[in-house]
Amino acid sequence: MGHIEASELTYLLPDGRPLLLEASFKVGDGAKAALVGPNGAGKTTLLRLIAGELHPSDGRIASSGGIGVMRQFLGEGTVHDLLLNVAPRPIRDAAAELAAAEAAISRRDDQPAQLAYAQAIADYADAGGYELEVVWDVCATEALGRPYERIKDRSLATLSGGEQKRLMLEALLRGPDEVLLLDEPDNYLDVRAKQWLEQAIRGSAKTVLLVSHDRQLLAEAADRIITVEGRTVWVHGGGFAGYAEARRQRRERLEERRQRWEDERARLRRLVHTLRQRSANNDALAGAYQSAVTRLERFEREGPPQRAPKEQNVRMRLRGGRTGKRAVICEELELTGLLRPFSTEIWYGERVGVLGLNGTGKSCFLRLLAGEPIAHTGVARLGARVAPGHFAQTHLRPDLKGRAAADVVMREHAMTRNEAMAALARYELAPAGGQPFETLSGGQQARLQILLLELSGATLLLLDEPTDNLDLASAEALQQGLEGYEGTVLAVTHDRWFAADLDRYLIVGADGLVRESDEPRWDV
Repeated sequence: MGHIEASELTYLLPDGRPLLLEASFKVGDGAKAALVGPNGAGKTTLLRLIAGELHPSDGRIASSGGIGVMRQFLGEGTVHDLLLNVAPRPIRDAAAELAAAEAAISRRDDQPAQLAYAQAIADYADAGGYELEVVWDVCATEALGRPYERIKDRSLATLSGGEQKRLMLEALLRGPDEVLLLDEPDNYLDVRAKQWLEQAIRGSAKTVLLVSHDRQLLAEAADRIITVEGRTVWVHGGGFAGYAEARRQRRERLEERRQRWEDERARLRRLVHTLRQRSANNDALAGAYQSAVTRLERFEREGPPQRAPKEQNVRMRLRGGRTGKRAVICEELELTGLLRPFSTEIWYGERVGVLGLNGTGKSCFLRLLAGEPIAHTGVARLGARVAPGHFAQTHLRPDLKGRAAADVVMREHAMTRNEAMAALARYELAPAGGQPFETLSGGQQARLQILLLELSGATLLLLDEPTDNLDLASAEALQQGLEGYEGTVLAVTHDRWFAADLDRYLIVGADGLVRESDEPRWDV
């Protein structure tokens, strides 16, 4: 049995600005709830509050059943470290004590060290560590095709993002925690893995609260939608299919209630004004005047109803430029150990999708075209006047670490601060203009990368999962921006909505063969 309940939750940012104000909602036992809202609205913060990693400024959070957490960004270390990170806290603590005892006995094999080691083993067993390792063996076999003991010391750097996510999800869904907080669990997953995730969430008895921007996953896995916007939350008790209509109706109700309040305040003010003028020459109206003043003061003191949340207005002006007719030429191109030799041409103005399972070499293909040293044979070259711009899937940008968003735009594109802030405002990034890149949300990092592509004037966009961290409105803005883009687009994607807008597709099979198709295919 597991549940989550937030009551009158308020959270202030370090600078004192409120991120959440008196937010309340409940996710009952076994429910599957999706947390949606604009990037930076507080979805990840809300998950961290529920997990106990942050503490609210006011309000209360109650939960039962133990909480398992999948964070938005992946960690470092080994397979063992990754699985331990999603284990219950008592097991994590016992594992840390066991590791310390093992290190101590390797330095001095005396009786106190041996006794401490024996006690650490017993504590780890009592916490359920060895029982959980049996579960991990199943998880590793399902996700990676190998038993846990054979791969526990394997570096996470040797696993794709999708493999890491699948392993974490297997561990959480099979683990002992009854409440799961999943922050963008579908990121890095290919379509086949997303379909597995949809079925696994639906079939689980656990209570699940997930953040996702994948509309298909939301439609398939969530039975209620919790929206974070306007510093509060509201709940749509149905699935995603009816969400857009429910949001429209809610907005209309809020606007109508706000207008009625404004109308009533205007009426009371007119009444006070009229009675003040009349009571000046008629003492009999003095009581009515004071009564009207009291009513107006009480009315205004109680305050207006909630405003309808501001609609997002992300405006991407991807321009590009004219290039030669052939933008990308591949002749018997083979990516060593990944793609078998293939030849293709991508023409100026085309929108081409690169589809296939994780680990088949799609990202490496884009990185090769971006100019990175990827091992290959054959020819991969760009056409005349083609200037590539690369959107990195993992957002690993060491060149941006520690740099504020506004400073990046100013220095890399010779802009004044006002010009930089105006550009950031179009991407709804102006409030975060002073934040270092690594402190931005995943969606804010994605939007900043797209803005930098826009300002660079790239005539070939190499987009590696560009919609993974974008909220629904930003993903739609990107698709609209690409419609007006004067250039060529090559996009690796597992977003089924995004893929439908592309012209044609390179399908990368598990066998390393690259096939061309006029329709998106996810079954190879």
